[in-house]
Amino acid sequence: MEGRPIIAGVSHGDINGIGYEVIIKTFMESMINDMCVPVVYGSPKVAAYHRKALNISNFSFNNIRTPEEANYRKANMINCLDDNVRVELGKSTLQGGEAALISLERAVDDILNGKIDVLITAPIDKKNVQSDKFNFNGHTDYLRSRSGAEDVLMFMISENMRIGFATTHIPLSKVSEMITAELLMRKLRMMNTSLMVDFGIRKPRIAVLGLNPHAGDNSLLGNEEASIISPAIAQAEKEGILTLGPFAADGFFGAGSFAKFDGILSMYHDQGLAPFKALSFDSGVNFTAGLPFVRTSPVHGTAFPIAGKGEASENSFRQAVYLACTIFRNRKIYSEISQNPLKPQHIEMHTDRIDELPPEINNTETPL
Repeated sequence: MEGRPIIAGVSHGDINGIGYEVIIKTFMESMINDMCVPVVYGSPKVAAYHRKALNISNFSFNNIRTPEEANYRKANMINCLDDNVRVELGKSTLQGGEAALISLERAVDDILNGKIDVLITAPIDKKNVQSDKFNFNGHTDYLRSRSGAEDVLMFMISENMRIGFATTHIPLSKVSEMITAELLMRKLRMMNTSLMVDFGIRKPRIAVLGLNPHAGDNSLLGNEEASIISPAIAQAEKEGILTLGPFAADGFFGAGSFAKFDGILSMYHDQGLAPFKALSFDSGVNFTAGLPFVRTSPVHGTAFPIAGKGEASENSFRQAVYLACTIFRNRKIYSEISQNPLKPQHIEMHTDRIDELPPEINNTETPL
């Protein structure tokens, strides 16, 4: 890995959505090659279709067969699809789902084998991608399964806040039964570790949101805060994790308290994502903490209604590329500074030789 730039693998997502538009717009900027070498797992035919639809004539991918063949000064593409692939802009099709999965599988194979350094995933349609090979609620669960990770944390990142989720893509009716002290402790440990290792924060401050309105209002509106969330916070404190809460979500975001914390643990999907997207939709990034590799994604979806119209903003995808590279570097730095730590030294003080100490240290009188 030494002596070469970061190889950033990209799965192309749903071929009928805005994935190719945000990918092309991002990699048209030559400055991106100062940060990484893009390798898109996709289709030259599909890319050409989108370039034509977007009226982009001054950009093309460098076609390669493996990441080892990548041109360090260009955006590269590995062809994963056959020439029979059909693009139907703005439509959710079975072929679109199949193409998305083929790209994702190939990219994950390569990152697990060390051929690429980071993975950025363009948006998929969670419905049309379902198959015998993909029976998951989204990228996060799939990547956890493929990597063998014990647990993962969906972590939304922006300049304003970092929000992790205790529960993610489950019905709201099942959230309460899923919230346990054990679950919260797993997520808090992962968040604390990620903030230190991935973001270089020495002693993170973490806020925990309540589950019920007004954080239960002293158990008047629900007792999960008293019986589950507060005990988990107390346990986290015992483990040295600086954790505060539970906070009522409406007041927490309304008063701007989120700016005082390095990380926030939300109890369920919309509790954290609604304020996050309201404040950071164009620049936010979805990061999966807990994986053995770095994976990021833009926070938006396939956006079928605007596919091929040139209206999609590439900023969230661009930030996903930047963040993936930053986290990759931070992990290397953390690994380097954590190697061969100095062992604690026991210094034995002999009272019979205390007279030999300098006067400014040899002060045996009891202070007032």
